[in-house]
Amino acid sequence: MTDNYRGSGDADSTQQHPTQGFQGPAYPPPPPYGPVYSAVPGAATTPRRAKRPVALLAAVALAAAVVGGGSAALVGAYTGNDAGVGNGDTAIHGTTVSQSSAGTVAGVAQSVSPTIVEINAASNSGEATGSGVIITSDGEIITNNHVISGASSVKVQLSTGKTYTARIIGTDADKDLALIKLEGASGLKTASLGDSSQVKVGDQVVAIGSPEGLTGTVTSGIISALNRDVTVAKDQDQGQQQQQGGGNGGNWPFEFGGRQFNGDTGTSKTTYKALQTDASLNPGNSGGALINMNGEIIGINSAMYAPSSSSASSDSGAGSVGLGFAIPVNTVKADLSALRSGGTS
Repeated sequence: MTDNYRGSGDADSTQQHPTQGFQGPAYPPPPPYGPVYSAVPGAATTPRRAKRPVALLAAVALAAAVVGGGSAALVGAYTGNDAGVGNGDTAIHGTTVSQSSAGTVAGVAQSVSPTIVEINAASNSGEATGSGVIITSDGEIITNNHVISGASSVKVQLSTGKTYTARIIGTDADKDLALIKLEGASGLKTASLGDSSQVKVGDQVVAIGSPEGLTGTVTSGIISALNRDVTVAKDQDQGQQQQQGGGNGGNWPFEFGGRQFNGDTGTSKTTYKALQTDASLNPGNSGGALINMNGEIIGINSAMYAPSSSSASSDSGAGSVGLGFAIPVNTVKADLSALRSGGTS
């Protein structure tokens, strides 16, 4: 009898003897879902739904990491490239030369050399070789008066090797300046004229010209002094003779500090204020450019000191010793209008 007796609330007996058919007291209706038991005996039971948000959050975090990584990669690909383009834009402002070689002799030479020409002037006295600077795209060229003085014909060779015939537009013997123009030229690269009033002693400079007919020769140095009084010949014959390779021994008539160098300057001469440089200048550099490190023309090379004998047989000290002189570019700019009108002489 005791075995068949079930007290109220004796649920354990019901669980232990499910086959005996005893019906215990009524219980409240079961919840919509049953408890989930752990597969590990004795482990705490946890509703399955509680794990889902954790798993979902983990999945979202993982997805965010993947998408975030992808976004970072995309941002890097686009923003990085845009930044690169921006940097590239900054790096390539102006010309490649001005950025990669700014302030270097190589950069100045590459940029300005196409604007410097070789001039060959023929006359009854012989043939003179000098240099010039292109200032307009249709072929206006500044040079020294003594380079073309008395010339019956003038030929000009560009840095490319192309040759033009030129005519004399105007001359100013007092300033030792001349303007010539190429026939049939167009689309030429032009030089940028700077401001010689801003030049200071010690500034680095580059000289480009055709010394002894060696076209496109580049030398460099500094500004050694300002406002030097330089005296050169005005006579046509002497202007021609100074650059001949023959009878006058290649001398360059020149006076400085009350002394006479490189041959006879004669009675007809002119004196002007010049920039002094230690950049190497030699016969043939006359009319070429003295250039600052921004690639701007600051002077027209016009004279040099070389302690040589006037004898044609003497070769000692015939080259440059680092005392060269250039007409300031502000003098050129002030005289340009007069030269275009035929000059003063």
